[in-house]
Amino acid sequence: MSDAHNEHQSLIRTPKQLIAAVTGFFLVIVIGIILLVIFATNDRLVGAGTDSQSAEAVQERLRPVAEEGFTLVDANAPKVLQAGNAVYAAVCAACHDSGAAGAPKLGDNGAWSARLAQGYDTLVKHAIEGIRAMPAKGGNPDLDNLEVERAVVFLANRSGASFKEPVAPAPAAAPAPQTTTAEAAPPAAPAATAAAPAAAAPATAPAVASAETGKTLYNSACVACHGAGIAGAPKTGDKAAWAARIGQGNATLYEHAIKGFQGKAGVMPPKGGSTAPDADVKAAVDYMVLASK
Repeated sequence: MSDAHNEHQSLIRTPKQLIAAVTGFFLVIVIGIILLVIFATNDRLVGAGTDSQSAEAVQERLRPVAEEGFTLVDANAPKVLQAGNAVYAAVCAACHDSGAAGAPKLGDNGAWSARLAQGYDTLVKHAIEGIRAMPAKGGNPDLDNLEVERAVVFLANRSGASFKEPVAPAPAAAPAPQTTTAEAAPPAAPAATAAAPAAAAPATAPAVASAETGKTLYNSACVACHGAGIAGAPKTGDKAAWAARIGQGNATLYEHAIKGFQGKAGVMPPKGGSTAPDADVKAAVDYMVLASK
């Protein structure tokens, strides 16, 4: 009887043996899970043993970036002129879609009828040079005149006109080189006065525009906003509106006028949308300051 009893007795007799058995059981399960994960993901690691820094591997990794991410542009290539609808969307739509500052809306034949009666040349002239609240070239002096003409045709034809699309002029042929007797002759000896060092010449004073030049530029570019107070621009002659600005000093006013300025009420484009020299812009600022003191 004692032998039969010993055969059915459990192998785990103490708490330590129980803990060891449970721990071993969980360890076997964890190891089994790890092996299953390694087996399941083994096919994704194919090629890991190859040289990832080889020239072929690097080229393969960079190929999508080289083909899709960059476009090389020749800086010396001729400028590609934009179509009229592209110029309109980028420059003109800001005012002509909403009618801001009195601009006739695109497609409003009634508002455009009197303007179209002025003729194509007059419309193009106003668009390039600016008129009333509209700055020259819509405030983008980088536009080519032909791009402005295309935008005018696009806008006018959508508003009742039937102008023809302007055609880009053909590039002028380079003149053939000509050899003249004067060119074939040896250069004459330089005069004694020309041999004097350039350093001896007096320094050229910086260009200073006249008051009349400032007034002319004001009437062609600045009056569009400063004459009517459009987009928060202080009206010329309004001493109260100009007092704080004049207090900033001429250097600050010059910088805002030349580089452009964005305030709470509106935005002033660089040089008021013109391509005038810096000296002329400063003269225009002086003109407005003097008229507003």
